[in-house]
Amino acid sequence: MWFFEVINNKDAAFLLFHTAKDWLEARRMQAMDGPINFGERNAFWGLLVEGFTEPTYQMNYNPPYYKDFFEAFGFKDYFRQLSFGLPVDMARPEKYKQFYARLLRQGYRFEHAKKNNLKKYAEDFRTIYNQGWQNFHNFHEMSREQSLAILKSMKPVMIDYLLWFGYYKDEPVAMFIMLPELNQWFKHLHGNLNWWGMIKFLYYKTFGHNDKIFGTVFGVVPQHQRKGVEAGIVMAADKVVRPKNKWKWIELTWIADFNPKMVHTCETIGGKIVKTHVTYRMMFDPNAPFQRHPIVE
Repeated sequence: MWFFEVINNKDAAFLLFHTAKDWLEARRMQAMDGPINFGERNAFWGLLVEGFTEPTYQMNYNPPYYKDFFEAFGFKDYFRQLSFGLPVDMARPEKYKQFYARLLRQGYRFEHAKKNNLKKYAEDFRTIYNQGWQNFHNFHEMSREQSLAILKSMKPVMIDYLLWFGYYKDEPVAMFIMLPELNQWFKHLHGNLNWWGMIKFLYYKTFGHNDKIFGTVFGVVPQHQRKGVEAGIVMAADKVVRPKNKWKWIELTWIADFNPKMVHTCETIGGKIVKTHVTYRMMFDPNAPFQRHPIVE
């Protein structure tokens, strides 16, 4: 089940659910998930159930009553997407500093992207993604064209020193992609993206207040996990981002509860859960066993 929107009326909500269910059953489907989007999981996925504060860019925002409709109809919690928030100037764990120093001695290095070399970083992005996410359910290998399109789409709002890559002997092994919280600028446009809206966006992007960033991608290839590389790339970014004294708050988004290693990393650096989204699943056969999303080891 894709995007979902309904007034605060149970009958209306159930009519939408039944319509989707009937359509899927007619095509021999056995279950439906939702709410999800038409593409990859990284944007507009899941139902907001906790943390009804200012919405984060490309994260679903919905009224609290949606949760009751989903669960009353028979949907169950398939997995949760956690968003961790923390101050940018929070002290990092002492062991992170030790990991960082040791990694540099062992041949690792870390650098942030440069806009004038997007093709290079797009290929690094693709390499890390295809290795690091291959064990995830419904994984689809990313092509060169897709990775370049992703970075090009970021370019108008990209700040070089917020996109970090880690290397081992020049082999890309880790990435930590952050962006400015675009809703801090978009909220002034009131949904209007015509020519005047774009002028206003450029104005607020240049002169407006924005002290929040969000981490949208964080990953280490399997061969280099459990070596402190996560800590290393965090410390490398910290040494550049913190002295700018521009960003006050960072939100690490879309950390799935089936990925305990990433949950642990976010907790270790001091992150606290500030938003929770749920991807629901409903089995059409009420006697069919329900299983949550498998844990990624």
